[in-house]
Amino acid sequence: MTAPDARRAIEAVFRIESARLIAGLTRMVRDVGLAEELAQDALVAALEQWPQAGVPDNPGAWLMAAAKHRAIDQLRRSKLLERKHAELGREVETRTERDLDAAIDDDLGDDLLRLVFISCHPLLPTESRVALTLRLLGGLTTAEIARAYLTAEPTIAQRIVRAKRALADAGVPFEVPRGPERAARLSSVLEVVYLIFNEGYSATAGDDWMRPELCQDALRLGRILAELVPEEPEVHGLDALMELQASRLAARTGPSGEPVLLLDQDRARWDHLLIGRGLAALERAEKLGGVQGPYALQAAIAACHARAHVAAQTDWPRIAALYQALGQVAPSPVVELNRAVAVAMAFGPAAGLELIDALASEPSLEGYHLLPGARGDLLEKLGRLDEARAEFERAASLTRNARERQVLLDRAASLARS
Repeated sequence: MTAPDARRAIEAVFRIESARLIAGLTRMVRDVGLAEELAQDALVAALEQWPQAGVPDNPGAWLMAAAKHRAIDQLRRSKLLERKHAELGREVETRTERDLDAAIDDDLGDDLLRLVFISCHPLLPTESRVALTLRLLGGLTTAEIARAYLTAEPTIAQRIVRAKRALADAGVPFEVPRGPERAARLSSVLEVVYLIFNEGYSATAGDDWMRPELCQDALRLGRILAELVPEEPEVHGLDALMELQASRLAARTGPSGEPVLLLDQDRARWDHLLIGRGLAALERAEKLGGVQGPYALQAAIAACHARAHVAAQTDWPRIAALYQALGQVAPSPVVELNRAVAVAMAFGPAAGLELIDALASEPSLEGYHLLPGARGDLLEKLGRLDEARAEFERAASLTRNARERQVLLDRAASLARS
């Protein structure tokens, strides 16, 4: 194996194994920052040894053993960790390799779930939760996170460092919370995963309409959560929502990378394997019973689109009703805007425009480009072309995504020529 091939293989293995590795190490050393450092040390050891010795049969166990030995060395040397050495080092040393690896494997699910709850702890700002989750559970480098979010690498690095320091200073325990605290923390976890997915699905800024790699990272995290917390309907609801939305990724751009809106997409390009997964996850969420949460309701809306073989078959009255239910469970002006669009599709543009105009004075939508964009679409359908053009131009001035801006300007220009 050549050195570049070996490096690629090692990095691929580490991307797969890193979350498991950090989770197991955090259980050992009770410090997520130290656990990540030990995991990185194991990666360095692999980069040094595997190109000559070859990739071991069980690379995850090799990395864990290397990190464990490094942990023992640090526990022995550091006076600051004397207490941990007494409590943990002796226990680790007395175990055989086989016993330790078996224990790590036995606790894998619990360890990963604990790591999820630590990464998304509510004491951290939202942007720090996102960065830390991508770093620890997504296996992304600081540079990759910075590139995905169009943020300077030092800024991302600082967020991650501050997040780990905040967790350590607060003495956040490496455990799965219970009762009301678990429900609150799980809500934070789902929010972070969906924020990651949304940034991939519709990039906030930059030259690209989408960043599919972020969608894939979020999907992987959602699938892990569905296995770790199988009794929670909203976990399956989020999984369903992301699977169904991700099924459209290939159809959302044209040959030159330009955006293709939902009703104009070639549905033959939708991924039917992901649709099947999404519908199955939605069924699991519904079978668990109780009041449908916001993710399950949004998944039910996505399912209406997925089941329509052509756009004309879309059940818009049901979508409008689902948005109304969503507005009761998770009220927000954005939900009302989406409901207005669904009402327009179901009952005509005038009905939808009336609802949109009622949102015109909503302060939180003042800089939201989709409001004038949706209003322009309905005005165009009603034949009010000059007003529609002005709305598309306003929407274009508000968006920070170059691809989206061009679509809106093209629509405005087409109306100027009409």
